[in-house]
Amino acid sequence: MTIAPSENVRNLQSRVSTFMEQYVYPNEDRYEREVSEGDRWQPIALIEELKARAKEQGLWNLFLPDSQYGAGLTNAEYAPLCEIMGRVLWASEVFNCSAPDTGNMEVLVRYGTDAQKKAWLEPLLRGEIRSAFAMTEPLVASSDATNIESSIERDGDEYVINGQKWWTSGANDPRCRVFIFMGKTDPNAAERHRQQAMILIPRDTPGVTIVRHLPVFGFDDAPHGHAEILFENVRVPVANMLLGEGRGFEIAQGRLGPGRIHHCMRLIGLAERALEIMCKRGLSRSAFGRPIAEQTLTQQRIADARIAIEQTRLLTLDAAHKMDTIGNKAAAREIAMIKVAAPSMACTVIDWAIQACGGYGMQDRFLAQAYAAARSLRIADGPDEVHRNQIGRMELARYRDAR
Repeated sequence: MTIAPSENVRNLQSRVSTFMEQYVYPNEDRYEREVSEGDRWQPIALIEELKARAKEQGLWNLFLPDSQYGAGLTNAEYAPLCEIMGRVLWASEVFNCSAPDTGNMEVLVRYGTDAQKKAWLEPLLRGEIRSAFAMTEPLVASSDATNIESSIERDGDEYVINGQKWWTSGANDPRCRVFIFMGKTDPNAAERHRQQAMILIPRDTPGVTIVRHLPVFGFDDAPHGHAEILFENVRVPVANMLLGEGRGFEIAQGRLGPGRIHHCMRLIGLAERALEIMCKRGLSRSAFGRPIAEQTLTQQRIADARIAIEQTRLLTLDAAHKMDTIGNKAAAREIAMIKVAAPSMACTVIDWAIQACGGYGMQDRFLAQAYAAARSLRIADGPDEVHRNQIGRMELARYRDAR
């Protein structure tokens, strides 16, 4: 694996960093003000202004690898760029590189028909609309996707959809125009992983009801948010089916790999910024006659944070490299490893930064929201326990096969 970035990637790193310095960091307070003014669930002017600037500068759709639609970067090439965006929780949207749209766009690129691409992919790529991914359900353990109970039943030229979903990120945003919905077309199929399907549901389809928004540790994440949604006798054309009946699990495996690694890339950026805060605050505050940064425990935590960040970055780059060279399915072990390692690392580093800042650490919105985001990712896209079990089974299989 080559770690050194190419000249093209170094150039993009510089341009993305410059953009962040000029337009994102200076506007963090403005972002919070605009979200808090009036209806919190309405899009804000700042994001639309910055999206136009990023598009003008060619810093747009950088996440799509080997695609006519994106920058043509590999996962490994995109990693350092995604990390820079991750230093501010809302920055990735400015570059049209935010979840869940990135995963949904990749699904449409890989599995969508020409008509589906024209209707949904193209406006998503232009940043004109947003989307959501409706998979998790409140009544079952959705970490095992075969538990999903929502139904997708054929009725002539239409499918009828019924089910209850929650933690559907982005559904509260009025720009969200389409859901990718996962349900069962054949709950009695002998092969459990062939029971599911994914289908496109326009947001304004009759029978779709947003029940409530779901806060994350007290943060509502407006105007994006996370929703509980009820689908009652929702009818869509047969043409809205993705890939085919019984292919939903296959699509999910293809979608979640890139989505998981993007989260990990952004988490490294969050952890880097938390470490910066810890160091600067430690140098500026004194306790017991000397700067906190000179206290042995503080230095040990700074050292351990640096080691943990570098380890996680290398593990992430290795997973990205394997995704690029042997494919997402073959890189499942590496993706699972980073999905466990990155959120845990970020939680620890951010927690140390809060501790070093004392009372300020409990008041600072960035650290609190960064911790909430990192902690939620120990559950989102598969909880730690599921990924650890997967890693353990893969490791044991190597020895069973050698017997």
